[in-house]
Amino acid sequence: MDLRTLENFSSTFKNTKRLPVLFTSHGNPMDMLSDTSLFRVLKQQGEDIGNNYELNAVLIISAHWNTKGTFVNISEFPDTIYDFYGFPEEFYKVKYNAPGSPVLANEVAGLSEAINPTTEWGFDHGSWPILRHLFPSEDVPVVQMSMDYDRSPLYHYELAGQLKKLRERGILIIGSGSIVHNLQLAMKRIMARDLTPFGWDIEFEDWVMKKLDERDFKSLINYKDSKLGYLAAPTPDHYVPMLYSLGVVDKNEPIVSIHKNMFAGFSDRSFRVG
Repeated sequence: MDLRTLENFSSTFKNTKRLPVLFTSHGNPMDMLSDTSLFRVLKQQGEDIGNNYELNAVLIISAHWNTKGTFVNISEFPDTIYDFYGFPEEFYKVKYNAPGSPVLANEVAGLSEAINPTTEWGFDHGSWPILRHLFPSEDVPVVQMSMDYDRSPLYHYELAGQLKKLRERGILIIGSGSIVHNLQLAMKRIMARDLTPFGWDIEFEDWVMKKLDERDFKSLINYKDSKLGYLAAPTPDHYVPMLYSLGVVDKNEPIVSIHKNMFAGFSDRSFRVG
């Protein structure tokens, strides 16, 4: 495969005002087609970024593309993926038809030997539900990158650092996951039709936000050493996308919460950098 050089990439995506960074929840799966407060906030964010920045493309890291090794989708037109089961029929009819960007995807692959190009996968339910509200016109190219599931949080944070220069080329980097995501405990309460937070979920989210305010990214990387880390994020898939968002942040950039909601072991907290 002919990987373009960064010089060629720079000629395609010119220097622009540095793009912000988003970390966002993708919400309760059963609300994917609903008009929720989270999706209204994302619509506002998309409009603001589209109106005030020269946006060339999106690079998204979703909680729902976990692989052995790290991959980036180089497809010209990625598929919409329904990586869930047992949902109402209308959930399987949604299409998000934004184009990919083989040029950007190949450049992402060229930024680190750890990142491999692939045509597998597409827009999963960690990406298309938020993208359809951020950019409903479906005209912004989107590239999705996977997470190497067996790697350490520090590995993901440091890999993200190699992507930072993309912000200067009009690329919006999005981590899509959840600060708190304990599916096993949450389902027991949800089955009982009780969405009341447990208490420890609120406590852990508050701890994360405090560390963000303090710019103590080291503690966030080592979240498993915290009092509630294993309880709030027993698997890394939803927490790690936040580390990708933080890995491209400069030390003194503002980090602003844009949405807050907690229900029974799930956090919808989302924030914007820059």
